Amino acid sequence: MAAEEQKGAAAPNGTGSSPPHGGEPQDPGEHVDPEAHPAAADDYGYYEDPYRYSQSEVTTKVEAPAVTAVQKAPPPPPPPPPPKDPEEEEEEGMLRMSFMEHLEELRARIIKMLVGLAVAFVFSLIFANKLWEIVSAPAIEALQHLKYTPYLVQISPMETFSIVWVKLPMLTSVFLASPWILYQVWAFIAPGLYRRERRWAAPFVVCTAGLFILGGLFAYFVAFRYGLEFLLGIGRDIRITPMVSITEYFDLFVNVTLGIGIVFEMPILIFFLTLLHIVSPKFLMRHSRYAILAIVVLAAIVTPTPDVFNLMLFAIPMCALYFFGVFAGYLLVLRRENRRFPWKTVVLWSTGALIVGAVVVWFMISHYGYRVVQHWPYLVR
Repeated sequence: MAAEEQKGAAAPNGTGSSPPHGGEPQDPGEHVDPEAHPAAADDYGYYEDPYRYSQSEVTTKVEAPAVTAVQKAPPPPPPPPPPKDPEEEEEEGMLRMSFMEHLEELRARIIKMLVGLAVAFVFSLIFANKLWEIVSAPAIEALQHLKYTPYLVQISPMETFSIVWVKLPMLTSVFLASPWILYQVWAFIAPGLYRRERRWAAPFVVCTAGLFILGGLFAYFVAFRYGLEFLLGIGRDIRITPMVSITEYFDLFVNVTLGIGIVFEMPILIFFLTLLHIVSPKFLMRHSRYAILAIVVLAAIVTPTPDVFNLMLFAIPMCALYFFGVFAGYLLVLRRENRRFPWKTVVLWSTGALIVGAVVVWFMISHYGYRVVQHWPYLVR
């Protein structure tokens, strides 16, 4: 009994070992039942029996840290977008308009054209008398040179009013408002062009309006003057005195100036045909003989006289404009192919040719008695 009490006193927890808290430490090799002593199992590193749980719970406990780790990992960066085709980028820059929007845009552009023409017409009315003096100057000079009375004739009472105060300001306003009109035309077609093609707006307006005005000036100062003097002088040797009506004279003036002004737009037409891949400079040069034939026929239609001199006076500038347009198309093709035109070489050769020409003219004036005049052939003896 004494031995049992002594053993019970040594083990108050009902086991043969010392308590986990206090007293002598338990042998590490001795097994402790976790169900009988849960606190002791926790202190000595024993955990619950995994076989007491279902297989799904075990899987959840084991795989939960891995799933959490995967969820916390940063997502991979998105792949870079593929590079866009330049044509696709240009198409994105194009404006999309419906049919009704196109009609509204056309109406707005036409109204702006008419407003520009009205402003130019009012401005021309202020100088109507002065404009008629300028327009009638070629006829007056031709009549004076042919020894006729330098006057134009009014046949009907309304003739002067309709010509001087209506038709002449309208013709002048067309030339004055041509840059504005051409800009409105460009603004209407610009939404259907690529972004790189819209950069041609300023060159298009300047070149087109400039060539149109240049054609009118060429008709006034060169073609119309020579042609009119030839027509008025045909009957001088057979005692026919000309009586020029202001209506007939102004109609001839309008036909010549507007006709040559439109013909001077040939380089612009050739350039845009090349831009649209309809023709090429090589094709135009290969068929240039047909183009020259067509130019001569057109010059014969536009020329107010049937003589060869006036015909060539029209045809030569038109041929020059044709080849100038082919050259502009060639520059466009070089730009497409990322090539450059040898401008330095051309400028050097042109400068040399001008210097040689100036030396020849000076030699003819100083040694052969030639002099410079203001009319063709500009160098006479």
